[in-house]
Amino acid sequence: MIKATEISLLRATLQQRKELYDISRQTFYESFGPPVNTESNIQKYINEHITLNIISTELTNSDIYYFLLKSEKEALGYLKLNTNASQTEDLGESTIEIERIYIRKQYQNHNLGKLLLEKAIELGVQLKKRFVWLGVWEKNIRAINFYKKSGFIPFDKHTFILGDDVQTDIMMKLNLQRD
Repeated sequence: MIKATEISLLRATLQQRKELYDISRQTFYESFGPPVNTESNIQKYINEHITLNIISTELTNSDIYYFLLKSEKEALGYLKLNTNASQTEDLGESTIEIERIYIRKQYQNHNLGKLLLEKAIELGVQLKKRFVWLGVWEKNIRAINFYKKSGFIPFDKHTFILGDDVQTDIMMKLNLQRD
């Protein structure tokens, strides 16, 4: 088990773009590569959406927040949050989106995903957002259960295109403000 004292969670900088690029590609492939999806669809998605150029541009966008979860030796996982017009769905400026929350396969089941989720909620509260939301693939039952256990509720669906495969994501949200 990894101890909290052995890890750090810091906002990623442009200087860390290569490290973020590497972990982004690796964790996406680990999560959604074969046999879950075809090799061609996963490679097409990664090559079109997780590029060094895209990550570099996003790291300079004030509406996008990347956080790297690191040990002394390597990046263990990362978090990508979108606000305002950078969100993948137009839910208004009073919301914050968790677009990506990934942990390297060998470090899953160490409560690291919970640390990243807590960071997303903390930033949402700090930015005075009404709710935090995300889209999770309808076939990713493990993730859906994790979010439900964390208080998220389904509220809609949207389309996610992985290569040539049109998939459905369940949109889930967690209210951050008491009405």
